[in-house]
Amino acid sequence: MRAAGTSGHSAGHDPFDEGGTSILRQPMAVWATTGASVVAFMGIGLVDPILPSIAQGLHASNSQVSLLFTSYFLITAVAMLVTGFVSSRIGGRRTLLAGLALVVVFAALSGTSSSVGELVGFRAGWGLGNALFVSTSLAVIVGAANPMGASRSDSARGGGGRRAGSAAAILLYESALGLGMACGPLLGAVLGDMKWRYPFFGTAVLMAVGFVAITAFLKEQPRPARKTSVLDPVKALGHGGLASTAVSAFFYNYAFFTVLAFTPFVLDMSPYKSGGVFFAWGVLLAVFSVLVAPRLQERFGSLKVLGGSLVLLAADLVVLGYGNHATAIVCTILSGAFIGLNNTVFTELALGVSDAPRPVASAGYNFVRWFAAAAAPFLAPKIEEWTDVHVPFVVAALAALAGAAIVAVRRRALTVRAHDLEPRHATEDGVSAFAG
Repeated sequence: MRAAGTSGHSAGHDPFDEGGTSILRQPMAVWATTGASVVAFMGIGLVDPILPSIAQGLHASNSQVSLLFTSYFLITAVAMLVTGFVSSRIGGRRTLLAGLALVVVFAALSGTSSSVGELVGFRAGWGLGNALFVSTSLAVIVGAANPMGASRSDSARGGGGRRAGSAAAILLYESALGLGMACGPLLGAVLGDMKWRYPFFGTAVLMAVGFVAITAFLKEQPRPARKTSVLDPVKALGHGGLASTAVSAFFYNYAFFTVLAFTPFVLDMSPYKSGGVFFAWGVLLAVFSVLVAPRLQERFGSLKVLGGSLVLLAADLVVLGYGNHATAIVCTILSGAFIGLNNTVFTELALGVSDAPRPVASAGYNFVRWFAAAAAPFLAPKIEEWTDVHVPFVVAALAALAGAAIVAVRRRALTVRAHDLEPRHATEDGVSAFAG
């Protein structure tokens, strides 16, 4: 057993040089899946800079337009119960292609919407496709990367080569996550400045390219020996440590998606300017998730990093809510750093704190926390309507503090088992706890 506050990284660890493994030494199947993953993650923040434009174009209120996030993540949460069920029966490649096909169809339909109700419904279908794709893509990338991502010396050691290749592939996946989160608002701004419908069509085209690339380059991956039940993720939540992680992440995600879905209305900027703000936010998220978090965990321990980051996020949200416009911009960008740290540590806890198979544990964890991602975009504008523009950020800050309190109270239950820490941020047979 090893406390979650310790770390498997050595001092001066270079996350892009896992045991002599080059992150760039990957087969085309890995690159095809990774490229599609970038676009899939872009879809999360794509609508950020064009939310005011959509509201104007469809004559909708802020709370109505925010349902674009609510429908997307509500379906994503429920889909967590079925993605493992599906992929363990039809295989990873077919699951990826099914998810991509759904995203292509529903992203294109989103661009044709004539009412906010239609757009919300199409985003729900998009969320189902994205859940199927994202929940499977990491396992497929890792499977396709073995053992080609390893150095010759690693390959000679057999299992060590597979682990090194997997670690490089996982870092590639996490880099894709950060790149997608950063570039989504930028693409939304560039295309949305011309017309709010264009980002949806652009996403459909990019995902169609990903569909063709995966069809051409990715072979079917081995299926798991045991088929996953729909109820397995729910049963996994019977473990106290995993349940504590999921509930803490629920409150954290409420704060996270208040920033992502409500702040664009508060900033009230042009698509280009709003896209620039959220691009900088995404860059900080990526850098702190992949590069900074492991070093802070090495020095201070995971739970201290998580608790401290949640408290700092709460403080940042209060200043964002009560500051002037320039302060709100700075705090929005700065929140990306805290979100990046939290994503990394929550991922480690979700994947290693229980005895459940890691894909099952991740699915149960995401089933709980994505409900907060669905709730925040709906509740924040409603709270503003009932009170004023400051209170939604106060509520989000209190949610972040609630997450930190759970970490503090349940710290003994949040123990990561040592043999689950290779690779660090995810697992060879699992999925990203951030993405599902």
